[in-house]
Amino acid sequence: MKFELKVARGAEVQSLTLEASDGLQAQLQAEAQGYSVLGLKHLESAGIGARLRKPRFNLMLFSQELLSLLDSGLSLVEAIEALAEKEGHAESRTLLKQLLALLYEGLPLSGALEKFPNTFPPLYVALIRSSERTGDMVQALNRHVTYQGQLDAVKKKITTASIYPVLLIVVGGLVMLFLLGYVVPRFSAIYESAGDNLPWMSQLLLSWGRLLHEHGKVALLASVIVFSLLGVSLSRPVVRNTLLQQLWKIPALGETMRIYQLARFYRTLGMLLQGGIPLVTGMQMVASLLQPSLKHQLQLAEHDIREGKPLSSAMEEHGMTTSIALRMLRVGERTGRMGEMMERIGSFYDEEIARAVDWFTRLLEPLLMVVIGLIIGVVVVLMYMPIFDLAGSIQ
Repeated sequence: MKFELKVARGAEVQSLTLEASDGLQAQLQAEAQGYSVLGLKHLESAGIGARLRKPRFNLMLFSQELLSLLDSGLSLVEAIEALAEKEGHAESRTLLKQLLALLYEGLPLSGALEKFPNTFPPLYVALIRSSERTGDMVQALNRHVTYQGQLDAVKKKITTASIYPVLLIVVGGLVMLFLLGYVVPRFSAIYESAGDNLPWMSQLLLSWGRLLHEHGKVALLASVIVFSLLGVSLSRPVVRNTLLQQLWKIPALGETMRIYQLARFYRTLGMLLQGGIPLVTGMQMVASLLQPSLKHQLQLAEHDIREGKPLSSAMEEHGMTTSIALRMLRVGERTGRMGEMMERIGSFYDEEIARAVDWFTRLLEPLLMVVIGLIIGVVVVLMYMPIFDLAGSIQ
């Protein structure tokens, strides 16, 4: 993003245009050049293409490389200096140099990361801050890399499983559009002289063809407007949340989505607990990962825990667990290894979700093929039915 800053150096006031991921980064860049920032204004991007070309800071790669360098014996400052020197993207290199400047000023790494909330999420900052207290930053980074890798693996399975069904829908939709938009209008012109002698369903289909033939441009414009409005509507958080709430009401799908959210919740909370974050603080930090109804249930469970209830009992009472997770939480309470048990709960349900996704796609693919094949078959039969009738009358 581009920012226009009103800056001063001595008695001279001027305007400065900088590129940064957020306003704070732009301000830090200006201050690093010796300016005092008086005002800041966000400039609109040149277009969608500019936004697509903008490189994003890769937090996973940063964590992996920082872990490797620290594990090799480099100090924190030396490691970040090395990362800044080898970084190819200008914006990411600027961010790393700003981190270095803040470290030179005496801030701890967590304090420096906290200055860039759009790049480093609160969970990541809290994990680093906890590791600074215990002196095990390598372990904390290793824990985060493992955690992020497991989450990415689940997302990759879901994405991979959805590719073929989406491809089927797109190809089937294009074939139907070709039939209804190009083939049917031409058949309607051929059968126009037949009048009411055609079967009723064929007449209906061919009327659609004549409508497209006579008002094709209007129909195309209307389709573009409808799809544009649909795209704008789906981009609104309120609409997406409403659709998500409706999906939660579907019994099997809703339960799978609930288990997915609980698995991510337990895995993230387990990582924080192993990093030294207190239980209630960790629960407050990961609440944002849950959808509204589960978030409310978590708040009720958190209230019970503050009053002295065991974690397993509070989670069970407010529907924040399953039979398997409940038993594992009780084991964690007995052994004092609650963080490890929560990560095991996340791993267990990640595998269950992967099996559910695999079963769903295996069922959905043949169903989609049958439905698309039936629709295309019906359109083709209705187009050729008058020819079949004519052949029958000749015989």
